[in-house]
Amino acid sequence: MLTGATVAALVAVTPAGAVRTLRAPVPIATSSMVQSAQDLVWSVTLRSAFSPGALQHAGDRLCLLLERPPGDSVSGRLCVLPAKPGLRSPQVVFQRVTRSGPGAAHVIAATVTRADSQQLSVSFLPSAAGDAYRSFRWQALSTLADPSCVSPPAGATRCSVLFPARPALAHLHTPQLVGCVPTGRDLVYSGAGAEREIALTFDDGPWYQTPEFVTLLERYNVPATFFQIGRQIATYGQGGALERRMLADGDMIGDHTWSHSVVAGAGPFARTQIERTAVAIRAATDAFTPCLFRAPYGAVSPALLVEARSMGYTTIQWTIDPCDWALPGVSEIESNVITNARPGAIVELRDGGGDRSQTLTALPDIIMTLGARGYRFVTVTQLLQQRLIYR
Repeated sequence: MLTGATVAALVAVTPAGAVRTLRAPVPIATSSMVQSAQDLVWSVTLRSAFSPGALQHAGDRLCLLLERPPGDSVSGRLCVLPAKPGLRSPQVVFQRVTRSGPGAAHVIAATVTRADSQQLSVSFLPSAAGDAYRSFRWQALSTLADPSCVSPPAGATRCSVLFPARPALAHLHTPQLVGCVPTGRDLVYSGAGAEREIALTFDDGPWYQTPEFVTLLERYNVPATFFQIGRQIATYGQGGALERRMLADGDMIGDHTWSHSVVAGAGPFARTQIERTAVAIRAATDAFTPCLFRAPYGAVSPALLVEARSMGYTTIQWTIDPCDWALPGVSEIESNVITNARPGAIVELRDGGGDRSQTLTALPDIIMTLGARGYRFVTVTQLLQQRLIYR
């Protein structure tokens, strides 16, 4: 319930002599905008307790105005609305603003958190607001939708409050992924399966056909995880451009040893095979250190799992393997993956080590069929909810 301070009312006399009630907008105590890794985080504190539902019921709205050059005019408006029926988290909508006025509002992917009853924070990607990591100016806006406050008479409280009084500058930088944090079990065959998610993984690259895999995944906007053989990066990685392209697309890169040797015996040989590949990946990407490891042929041992975890890796196996390395045919690859798909599954495919044309041809049908069945494609780090490290 809104307090009297939140919906403070003013009484004014109209020219016709009738009395009408004019309310003041919700006062803003503080507001800030910061970049946290990939996300922008807008925080606002009001001077009294509130909820998005109560604000809307009273005709109030809490928004963020975005200003972009040239001219530093308002180019977008992001507003917090009540949760949809059956959901707990408030909605966040974005409207592009032009000289003709605000466009249609659409819900964006955002996370809303509350530290207390007077504070609210919204985390979102710049792309959700139709932009990249460019600096911009901003203001928090508390406004009334009540038409009686569109043109208040002289001396009445304004219909909108802006904080800060002048637009503030938010300095952004393009975040660079530099690593990930291994969590959970040492050996993983699948995700928890709580969500309808599935992870495509590719072994034995980079290879001469790997750019075709990356292009196909870009076309369908599907992320994947590539387990790379270290000694092939110098030959097929395009001077690191291929690995950097993967990370820019939202793909993940894992360690598949230096020369695709059996490392189940652990010890110095295994450590060297894994370390040399990590060094090659780091050099190719200009900083990224993997936290996912897949042993060649899936050959692991308790000693190798301990060794890999001590080096900062989660060892990844798979749920589904259509044995595309044996070239069983496009339809067999498709059928195997689609038939065995389940929430949390990790699919092992190959982008290197031989002619992978069958796998390339099978991928579109796999992606479209599983997508039509409600699956969302994620990287292995996303599937395991592992934290990513940015600088």
